[in-house]
Amino acid sequence: MPLFRASTEAETIALGERLAAKLPRGVVLLIGNLGAGKTTLAKGIAYGLGAALPDDVSSPTFTLIHEYGHGLVYHVDLYRLEESREVEGLGLDDIIDSGALVLIEWGERFPELFPPPRTEIHLRALPDDTREIELRRLG
Repeated sequence: MPLFRASTEAETIALGERLAAKLPRGVVLLIGNLGAGKTTLAKGIAYGLGAALPDDVSSPTFTLIHEYGHGLVYHVDLYRLEESREVEGLGLDDIIDSGALVLIEWGERFPELFPPPRTEIHLRALPDDTREIELRRLG
């Protein structure tokens, strides 16, 4: 379980860029409280895969799903959804089966929908504004 630290937004993006090549295609849950850096890390991952520039990646909080690189990376935000049936209505099964990297923020709220194998990236903001980022592979 590798553990990383990033002190700035630029460092978080750079870490995402480095992690991009190591992430297996499929589900990657980005887990952390509001402001922990999930979207910032997603910017670096999408950039590292050549799917989008960091400035072109934004939180899909209201649109729920953003697609980058013509299906290379999907960025999903489930924060506003309350029930698993709402998630099931998004068509994530087709996206996951497409062979893309699927970054899912707040997916831990619906663990039954994302069984292993999957990757989890846990982000935590420390009191000094440093981000602690831990990579876990399940299954």
